[in-house]
Amino acid sequence: MDFYLGLAQVIGVHTLLGLSAWCLLHTGQVSLAQGGFFAIGAYASGMLTTMAGWPLGVALPAAALISATVAVAVGFPALRVKGLMLVVATVAFAEIVRLVCFNLTWRVNTGSGPVGPDGSLGFGGIRYFPSNGWSSIEILILIWGLVAAVMLALAWFDRSRIGTLWRAVGEDEVAAQSVGINLTAAKVSAFGIGGAIAGLSGGIFAHQVTHIEHGNFTILLATFAIAYPILGGLASLWGTVLAVIFIQGFLIEGLRVLGDWRSLLFGALILLVMLLRPSGIITSPIGRWFARSIRFDRPAAPTTGGKTHA
Repeated sequence: MDFYLGLAQVIGVHTLLGLSAWCLLHTGQVSLAQGGFFAIGAYASGMLTTMAGWPLGVALPAAALISATVAVAVGFPALRVKGLMLVVATVAFAEIVRLVCFNLTWRVNTGSGPVGPDGSLGFGGIRYFPSNGWSSIEILILIWGLVAAVMLALAWFDRSRIGTLWRAVGEDEVAAQSVGINLTAAKVSAFGIGGAIAGLSGGIFAHQVTHIEHGNFTILLATFAIAYPILGGLASLWGTVLAVIFIQGFLIEGLRVLGDWRSLLFGALILLVMLLRPSGIITSPIGRWFARSIRFDRPAAPTTGGKTHA
């Protein structure tokens, strides 16, 4: 039972990570910086709870805010490049963050001994949940409660002026700019909101696993982040959830006996989806049924006699 609870927690954390990349992909930006924002949130929240003694309810929003601030700072210079150069620039940023985590040593003495990041040895002792008597089910409820809150917020964004601006910029930057849309505001807001969600997921991750290190934040993590919304499709938030469940629940855990062959299957899956169903799996019959049953998608306009009525 503990295994399945732990797997559900991992899926929840990765869902938040995928939703952070969903924001950027909506504006047509392919960024691999989400792993860096995830790491910033993980280290920041862990340091706030263990070294400063902050409650988790304050540390998580603070970590999300720190990650969002860094994301906005990264977003402005990133506007100067696009396409492959943006991918390279964001990979460089994520690697810089990982190397900072690798070299960061800052420990303070507490009643239970020295705590804090210890360079290449990582950052252990993030035991807020065990120290406060949290059960696995309570942690799971917290994680998925945050997932639900983020999805509701993004669903509202998607139906608001912000979502309209994001989609317009993602479809055609030149056309969007010609009608007066501020490209800088649209892209930087996507970076900031995506960074905040990634930082939030990193903060939850740090407290769930209790020990983090630079090896948790490799390029593979960022690849997963953008793969989820690509496979799930940008038309619905539930596509990202379905993609995370499939990849983490089936491909990673269900096929563990295949070992490294899973990486080959993962790459082949992305290639097949991009070739055969570039809009994502949520456009498939089962995806549309799932989205309608949850009522999270925009309802289709009723049609009569082949004509669409507003």
